Amino acid sequence: MKFAVIVFPGSNCDVDMFHAIKDELGEEVEYVWHDTESLDGYDGILLPGGFSYGDYLRTGAIARFSNVMKEVMKAAEAGKPVLGVCNGFQILLEAGLLPGAMRRNESLSFICKPVELVVANNQSMFTAEYKQDQTITIPVAHGEGNYYCDEETLNQLKANKQIVFTYQQNPNGSLENIAGITNEKGNVLGMMPHPERAVDELLGSADGLKMFQSIVKSWREAHVVNA
Repeated sequence: MKFAVIVFPGSNCDVDMFHAIKDELGEEVEYVWHDTESLDGYDGILLPGGFSYGDYLRTGAIARFSNVMKEVMKAAEAGKPVLGVCNGFQILLEAGLLPGAMRRNESLSFICKPVELVVANNQSMFTAEYKQDQTITIPVAHGEGNYYCDEETLNQLKANKQIVFTYQQNPNGSLENIAGITNEKGNVLGMMPHPERAVDELLGSADGLKMFQSIVKSWREAHVVNA
């Protein structure tokens, strides 16, 4: 399986993401600049955290118009796994690939610490290697991670089981403790915690690695077993 790590001006977690895929997961991965016009050669698309375009206007608001986002949307429509972490999540929201919006943390302070998440749905391509309701430890690092959506959207998220991660102790005021959601199709995941920073016990947790392993497992079942 071959991954693309999309690099925007201001990305700062791209190296961590690259390391997680290449050195810990053992899969092929390349950096892809934000102005590329094709993602045809990649099986999975990763939007890392950071401060794309300096977070000017609003987090993710400018990156959403980068050339590569047209290709990210094509990949999502084709059913490829698309993962946005932190700023990547914010970009997916701005692009309309995920519902809802992101607000500043309730404390109005930047938060950087390990947090406990609950796997709210282990039936997705991103969470199949976890147990249902399993508690895992993944670090957060953000100033705008307070997820919000209207009541109708929240009901749709619940009905479609699109809420895949929730905070055990909400660090940012996020609606219903939401830490990560998928699109209705289930192949686009946005999450504020950083799984790429939890791929080895030396980092304090290896719980994030199972999320990447889940992606590979799902891809192989669809493309290798049936080949």
